[in-house]
Amino acid sequence: QVQLVESGGGLVQPGGSLRLSCAASRSIFSFNTMGWYRQAPGKQRELVAIFTSGASTNYADSVKGRFTISRDNVKNTVYLQMNSLKPEDTAVYYCNANRTFVASWGQGTQVTVSS
Repeated sequence: QVQLVESGGGLVQPGGSLRLSCAASRSIFSFNTMGWYRQAPGKQRELVAIFTSGASTNYADSVKGRFTISRDNVKNTVYLQMNSLKPEDTAVYYCNANRTFVASWGQGTQVTVSS
């Protein structure tokens, strides 16, 4: 059983920044993919940013140029640096890690962008 623990959410004004962290209970090298999804009220969960094979990354078009995914292999932690935040970025952000046939999710962390 993999545990993913997120932190770093909160309330921020438009244009501000936040950094989310996701600490895994096992080596992040054991995952095929690892990254972040989000779900806004009344909407489906969507991909935000993810590490795929090796060090390749994918980003949602809506966050390209504003968000950056990174990782610390020693700490088994993946980060999401979010800059130039907009009200439409408001959502619960979930960490996701996938191994063959097994998908793991964190508990989610709320990000609210509002003045």
